[in-house]
Amino acid sequence: MTATVDHPTRDTISRPKSRTWGVVRLQFTNTQTFVWVPVLVLGGVWLITLVIYWIISSSGSDGPMYSGGSQAPLWYFAVVGAQAMNHTFYFSQAMSLTRREFYLGSLLAAGISAVGISFVFVALGLIEQATDGYGMDGYFAYLPWIWEGGPLAAGTIYFTLTLLGFVLGFWFAIVKNRFGSVIVTVSLIGLALVLLAGAAWLSFNRAWPQLWMWLADAQAIGLAFWALGLSVVCAAGSYLTLRHLTS
Repeated sequence: MTATVDHPTRDTISRPKSRTWGVVRLQFTNTQTFVWVPVLVLGGVWLITLVIYWIISSSGSDGPMYSGGSQAPLWYFAVVGAQAMNHTFYFSQAMSLTRREFYLGSLLAAGISAVGISFVFVALGLIEQATDGYGMDGYFAYLPWIWEGGPLAAGTIYFTLTLLGFVLGFWFAIVKNRFGSVIVTVSLIGLALVLLAGAAWLSFNRAWPQLWMWLADAQAIGLAFWALGLSVVCAAGSYLTLRHLTS
């Protein structure tokens, strides 16, 4: 009597991949979270910034103007990450998707969105350079420190910050669902205390100048790679927490 060995078919091999892409499609069915609200945040902050630039330039002020408001759309992706977790996780479990498939699909959706918003920022930066800051010497997406390495480096920085914001929001949403709001609040307070302790140590040791010199030497693209490494660590932590989340 001979034993038969079942070999995986093409459908069996491709199934995990198709299910992961199914999570991507599931996330993007909520266009308000992944598309329209980020677009509104970006467009609203951009328009408000231009109005402020116009008021300043109309008053006779000279010199280039730069805004930190461009960070708002990037860090808003922390909210996107939290909503991506809260709105679709339990629905995905009802569809018999594994936590791994849900996790990978959600990160892939975040990566697609991060590429999109990075493209928008790079395009705006190129327009601002070509028009001398919309004719007002005012810049929203083009910040010289970020653009020192050119458009590709700037796009990498915008992508990394967007992805980091998403992963942090995603992880905190998992922690909230697993341990409750009290633990999330305690974690945020603990993080704030750690940062405060670090600032106090720098002040007591008069090490702020060395920190600023290190930041200047690292340049924006170097800090972006540090942020990318932090994103990988946080992504691993969020996956480990998600594995123990009860459905």
